[in-house]
Amino acid sequence: MRGKTFLTISSLVFALALLAGCAKVPQETLDAAKAAVEAAKAGEADRYLADAFNAAQDSLNAAIAEIQTQESKFALTRNYDRATALLNSAISAANAAKDAVAAKKDEVKAEAQNLLTGAQTAVEETKKLMAKAPKGKDEKAALEQIQADLSGVETSLTEANNALGSGDFLGARDKAKAAMDKATALGQELQAAIDKTKRR
Repeated sequence: MRGKTFLTISSLVFALALLAGCAKVPQETLDAAKAAVEAAKAGEADRYLADAFNAAQDSLNAAIAEIQTQESKFALTRNYDRATALLNSAISAANAAKDAVAAKKDEVKAEAQNLLTGAQTAVEETKKLMAKAPKGKDEKAALEQIQADLSGVETSLTEANNALGSGDFLGARDKAKAAMDKATALGQELQAAIDKTKRR
């Protein structure tokens, strides 16, 4: 009887030792990594610092994949060290991206403002050239098209200003850049037509 009791107790002790020795999913670190990535995304790090944000997201995804790999193994052979390291890397990268977003937004905002100013100047210069452009029958269709394109540029500038006012600095920058490029191209086209007329 004593032998059976001893065996039973020994078995329980052995089973408890096995359970204690099993590696556990680093759930707290996983939750912290997910929260850090979400916080970075909420701050628009995915838009303004895409490379840094993607690095954090990739580390998180790799950690999740590693956890799934370990969970598919026999309990005593599981090891979550690599997953934990990846999760910590994701947390660091996400926090760094979140902290750097404000400065990046200021940079993009300033760039957008400069482009808007440049685009508006290009539009005004193009309008002056429109007044000097040859008005013959042959040029009429071309001038009408340029005027229509210029109206489109002004619409884009309004949209860029609205985007800037709403805090979409990337959208404002891209629209202002496109508007400036188009206005500059129209001005060059008009100048070429004026120069051609002068040579006649």
